[in-house]
Amino acid sequence: MALDPLATLDDLAELGLTVETDETTVANRYLAVASAAVRDAAGSPISQTTSTVTLEGDTGQRLRLPGLPVQSVAAVAIDGVAVTDWRLRSGTLWRFGGWTNIQPSDVVVTYTHGLPEVPADIIDLVGRLVAGAMASYRAEDGGASLGTQVITSERIGDYAVTYGGDGLATDMDLPAYLRERLAARFGGGVSSLRSL
Repeated sequence: MALDPLATLDDLAELGLTVETDETTVANRYLAVASAAVRDAAGSPISQTTSTVTLEGDTGQRLRLPGLPVQSVAAVAIDGVAVTDWRLRSGTLWRFGGWTNIQPSDVVVTYTHGLPEVPADIIDLVGRLVAGAMASYRAEDGGASLGTQVITSERIGDYAVTYGGDGLATDMDLPAYLRERLAARFGGGVSSLRSL
């Protein structure tokens, strides 16, 4: 099940971006893509959801759950056997006997995580990504501006302009510093996440 975008058309309007009726489909697509880019960088769904993950268990007592913050845990199984002798502590599952006996195990956890309400700065970030993509979409250049182009020099007499890449392929790519900030804030790493 796909997660709802982190911002809506109404949020875009509140941020000052007017989406015309004939642009609704493309704007909704950009909202979904921008939300996916932000979630990927954060390593978290950000908005609240219920997920089932399979994690590798070892002899340690703590098992870190991806996609902070963790709200509640519904079920835990080790190698297909349900266990209840665990406690949820600071986004990790604690179990006295660890998460395996001799060799690594598969620990399947169903839990609710993420924030009940998307933070305003995340809505703003998604809105800004969409605004950039909409500006590119609206440009009358035969689609050339759908890729990120940065003007590196411009001359007025006998007009000339030079474009250079800044390492970003599209308006939806996030720079490294922002990816790091989102990962640090939301706990990073949800590679094995499956939403229910």
